[in-house]
Amino acid sequence: MNHSTRFRILICGLFALAVFACTPKAAAPAATEVAPPPTTTPKPPTDENLSPCGKFSDAKNPDDAETNYVIYRQMIKAGEPEEALKVWRKVYATSPAADGKRATVYTDGIAFYNELLKKMPAQRKAYGDSILMLYQEARRCYPGDGYMAAIQGFDSYYTYPGSATDDEIYALFKESIEIDGPEKLNYFVINPMSKLLVEQHREGKIEVDEAKMITDALKTRLAKGMKECSGAGCEPWKAIENYAPETLRYFETVQGFYDCQYFINQYYADYKADSTNCDAILTAYSRLRYGGCTEGVEEFDELKKAYYANCQEPAGPSVLKQAFNCLEASDYDCAIEKFTEAAEGADDAEKKGRYYMYVSKVYYSHKRNFGQARAFARKAAKADPTSGEPYMLIGTLYASSGPLCGPGTGFDSQIVTWPAIDKWQQAKRIDPSLAGKANALINRYAQYMPSKSDIFSRGIKEGDTFKVGCWIQESTRVRTP
Repeated sequence: MNHSTRFRILICGLFALAVFACTPKAAAPAATEVAPPPTTTPKPPTDENLSPCGKFSDAKNPDDAETNYVIYRQMIKAGEPEEALKVWRKVYATSPAADGKRATVYTDGIAFYNELLKKMPAQRKAYGDSILMLYQEARRCYPGDGYMAAIQGFDSYYTYPGSATDDEIYALFKESIEIDGPEKLNYFVINPMSKLLVEQHREGKIEVDEAKMITDALKTRLAKGMKECSGAGCEPWKAIENYAPETLRYFETVQGFYDCQYFINQYYADYKADSTNCDAILTAYSRLRYGGCTEGVEEFDELKKAYYANCQEPAGPSVLKQAFNCLEASDYDCAIEKFTEAAEGADDAEKKGRYYMYVSKVYYSHKRNFGQARAFARKAAKADPTSGEPYMLIGTLYASSGPLCGPGTGFDSQIVTWPAIDKWQQAKRIDPSLAGKANALINRYAQYMPSKSDIFSRGIKEGDTFKVGCWIQESTRVRTP
């Protein structure tokens, strides 16, 4: 792709952004590709707040500096990148901040060096250092807008993985959020920052207060984007909505992180859709209790009543009753122990399978431990081969793994839909009564499979056998939407 073509694409991308000025709940589909942001510049400062760095007016010959700027920009449009680069270097040497209102010289330089790096990968370090320097200079010279920190973090995360540590990328995204605020932060920050935020907290590198602040900012921006977008402009936001909230559900495992209303929003509708199903009741009731909901909260009172009406085992000091008591009290480790004990002591195949499924669902819904959830679902399937429910859950686990198995965009995150669909198809073969539920999930997630161009570019074709790695480690069949 020549330089002119690349810039035309970037300009088209900018136009697209201007247009949109935009799982079941427990299982978001793997994120589809969120278009990379175009090479744009931060919002111009006012004349009273021009960049402190070298401007046309600071050059020894201001007219020449501005003329050279216009010339190299015209050369870019004319498809003459080599000549444009020569003139750009003159401008950068005398007036890198251009008119003091836009970081165009820096972003153009980054684009130049990106193209050189693609043509001469052996010079990766030299060109990479130049790109990093331009990002740093742009951030120093235009400190009032978070775009440059955001785009540097984006390129470090997606375009040139390994060029910066996760800690450094997290710091860049955090800087952009702090500068722009939750109402204006750049949309392309949301997905990668969601994943980095979870990892930073899990590894003990940030405190809960910081995680809450950033989570609120990401969700606020997503809600605003979804509200304001229209038509095709909503596609990037839908891709974000299908990724970030699911990733941020990790914080459900952190006591006190989310409040009662969050758990009502997350679980109450699932219960209402199947209001006599003990599994749905148990999950919602326990989650609301864990989130701090108490008597007097309408939804909590309704769930408590439904729990005692539909989920009570016969009275007596049985292990199963202890398991339910533990789950009601949101003591999930105790519930896992007691349900496991009940399953291992059960002679009836249906009961053994059902109790193992309780363990699986506690691991999924309450502990967010996908590996253990699958392990106990497999035990349930082995105990009761007539039940398709274990495969329904395993499919949900796989479909929820886009944030775990990829960067949140593109091929690595989308391929999890293949084994997920395999499991849902297996579930309805075993138990035809699950066909409606399984088909709804298959139809919903099929649209998130990798595209024909994605698989073609990787030398694979529809119908090929493909092994999905990550924690899934299963062979599947290549398909496209």
